[in-house]
Amino acid sequence: MLEKVVIANRGEIALRILRACKELGIKTVAVHSTADRDLKHVLLADETVCIGPAPSVKSYLNIPAIIAAAEVTGADAIHPGYGFLSENADFAEQVERSGFTFIGPTADVIRLMGDKVSAINAMKKAGVPCVPGSDGPLGSNMEKNKEIAKRIGFPVIIKASGGGGGRGMRVVRNVESLEESIAMTKAEAKAAFNNDMVYMEKYLENPRHVEIQVIADTLGNAVYLAERDCSMQRRHQKVVEEAPAPGISEKMRHDIGTRCANACVEIGYRGAGTFEFLYENGEFYFIEMNTRIQVEHPVTEMITGVDLVKEQLRVAAGLPLSFKQEDIKVKGHAIECRINAEDPKTFLPSPGKVVHLHSPGGLGVRWDSHIYAGYTVPPHYDSMIAKLITYGDTRGSAIRRMQNALSETIIDGIKTNIPLHNLILEDENFQKGGTNIHYLEKKLGISE
Repeated sequence: MLEKVVIANRGEIALRILRACKELGIKTVAVHSTADRDLKHVLLADETVCIGPAPSVKSYLNIPAIIAAAEVTGADAIHPGYGFLSENADFAEQVERSGFTFIGPTADVIRLMGDKVSAINAMKKAGVPCVPGSDGPLGSNMEKNKEIAKRIGFPVIIKASGGGGGRGMRVVRNVESLEESIAMTKAEAKAAFNNDMVYMEKYLENPRHVEIQVIADTLGNAVYLAERDCSMQRRHQKVVEEAPAPGISEKMRHDIGTRCANACVEIGYRGAGTFEFLYENGEFYFIEMNTRIQVEHPVTEMITGVDLVKEQLRVAAGLPLSFKQEDIKVKGHAIECRINAEDPKTFLPSPGKVVHLHSPGGLGVRWDSHIYAGYTVPPHYDSMIAKLITYGDTRGSAIRRMQNALSETIIDGIKTNIPLHNLILEDENFQKGGTNIHYLEKKLGISE
């Protein structure tokens, strides 16, 4: 087993990693910015290293500083969490070259799956169903691009090959606006990702977002851990997630899950990862793979009983997975609400001091958060301050438990999006299950 791990992240995921390390007897090193001296995991870690000022580019994205922290503390591995450097192939490569274990896939696999075009080609080769598209990057020949669009059929969506987080994508509904849309997306992609390569896909009008959780070891074993539905989104950002996905049969789960697990073996994947799909009319269409632990991993843990972060640590140590596919049984239902420090109407960030805090509890309630009374939410980072997860024997009981838990939650001193979650949970169509990715924006009156 690993002896000492640098947690190269902040917030609730850093605390989550620290807890898993403690359970496995692994010592921890918390690296932090000057703005994060009072984070809960920093206060609980065995050792701490300040790696720079508040701006993430000078701290949490500072590769030399993080590797230096591992060197001076005698750590043997680095866990990137999610966000920041978690899917940065150069970081993974430099960690390994410096003699440390990167808790995640190899740099080559991160590059393969980080580029949307190469990822789609790899998935097609592995037998994973993909969205009809350009089968490669778009060139400068606009007549050829128009022919591709007509073959796919309007509407189409132009996507940045190196994109993510909802940026670098544009829906095109007619041939007249195609050229301008490609040019605008290329410019946006160049500015955001320093990569102006774009490709084209069929734009599905009313899909759901259904994703498959996988984990693989270094010995050729890969397992899928059911699916999640993450269709409740705003500006391509997930708001509420649940597992399992409503309306997905055991046969469908087995078919798509087996394909994803086999794809992991084929590309030499190691660690936890997620295959994201658009799901419409009973069909799955691969869109991307996240080569890291996901924000919404707790709902999968609740319905399978698997601790994904501990399993990541085991795999990084070279150990085999502690279970086989036949050991994975889906039981009950889990829902996760992302609690953000933001105005529930304008969605503007609401940093500041948490004056009073009362976190919810009770059977089937999980509160993953780094905040506490007296903690000041800084303005420099993502606004998510907590994840509230509820579990029930049925989807209906999980929803009712979530409503109760939200009503118990008190966070005074800053604004949060709890009113938005109440609105979603009370929605008749959400309660029925199976709403598409556009549903929340239409409900809130947000245009495409």
